[in-house]
Amino acid sequence: MTRLEGEVYVIGVGMHRISGEPVPVGDMAYEAAIAAMADAGIGFDAVGSLYNGYASAGMLTGVSLAKDLGLTGVPITHVENASATGSSAFREAVLSVAGGHCRCAMALGFDPSPRAMASGGSASRLVSSLMRPSVEGVLLPAAFFAMWAVRRMHDAGTTVDTYARIAAKNWNHARHNPFAQRRADHEVTVEEVLGSSMIAYPHTSMMAAAVGGGAACAIVADRAMAEEVERRTGSPMVRVLTSQLQSERYTEGHVFLGAVVGPPELTRSTARAAYDDAGVGPDDLDLVHVHDAFPVEELLYYELLDICGDGEGDKLVAEGATQIGGRIPFSTDGGLIGRGHPVGPTGLAQIWDVTTQLRGQAAGRQVERARTGLAHMMGAGSVCVIHILQRR
Repeated sequence: MTRLEGEVYVIGVGMHRISGEPVPVGDMAYEAAIAAMADAGIGFDAVGSLYNGYASAGMLTGVSLAKDLGLTGVPITHVENASATGSSAFREAVLSVAGGHCRCAMALGFDPSPRAMASGGSASRLVSSLMRPSVEGVLLPAAFFAMWAVRRMHDAGTTVDTYARIAAKNWNHARHNPFAQRRADHEVTVEEVLGSSMIAYPHTSMMAAAVGGGAACAIVADRAMAEEVERRTGSPMVRVLTSQLQSERYTEGHVFLGAVVGPPELTRSTARAAYDDAGVGPDDLDLVHVHDAFPVEELLYYELLDICGDGEGDKLVAEGATQIGGRIPFSTDGGLIGRGHPVGPTGLAQIWDVTTQLRGQAAGRQVERARTGLAHMMGAGSVCVIHILQRR
């Protein structure tokens, strides 16, 4: 378990909209970084370390793009951890400040859309890197999640309607996120989700994560600098209570339990380490973000994060507890299904939403009196990253 040595606060966040359009990755990264610095009221010369998170943008891209922000001599590090790339970059920034290596650090996540990668190159290398062990090269992620979903239906009596309710919730949360890839012009219904084309039973296309390109940025600082920013900007201080990252432990048959995101125990053990370090429990959370590439994931994470007991997640969905206005809203910006999953920026997009929620700045999707939020991401391979943030 990691314990932060010093207090760390989020002082600035920014995003570029996630979309399937072939927007130049440099433009997206620049816009997100500039927005985060504007939010904090600082220039790039105040940044002591930069952690770039991207999975398919090319080896030297991060260093090259940083030059657009300024030639300051800042240490630059490329972080890659599959879907948990942005979360891992944020963690490195947090640890850098907590350890006293710098007063202020930036985590900048970006990746191009599939259309921008259509020519191959880095995309082909990314696919090749996922071909080990061999079973994972044969079965696509959608198939793994489908098997996981069907198993849940067998074990707990979960219905396809429950999965559709989770997806519809996330589509409707995304309607109020200006940076979301999927912004429906109407309230999405369960019937619409069920009526969309089948991907891999029981998941339809509207239950699958939206995949596009985008960028997100978060800037963290020590307490003294955060207090300066609060006085200057008026934005409430948001503290990072904990940053936990674990990789999977061996369990019998664990490849088939979740080769893409690791065995269920990985989330449970990481969450409990996070609660212990942060000094809060699941009952203290006001909102939660998870790796919800398909509804079955979100459903299982209700239980693995100890929000409810094993087998009780379906009841939360039926009660509307995980939608905005409910007891414990999940994926308040639309999650991977609605907001989108551009990989590099995904975990940082979660931090953007949690921060704006805790500040009371999440217009249209605000969780009332939000004070504490959790952001959870999985990375194929497999790793789990959890951060808990709290408004001071």
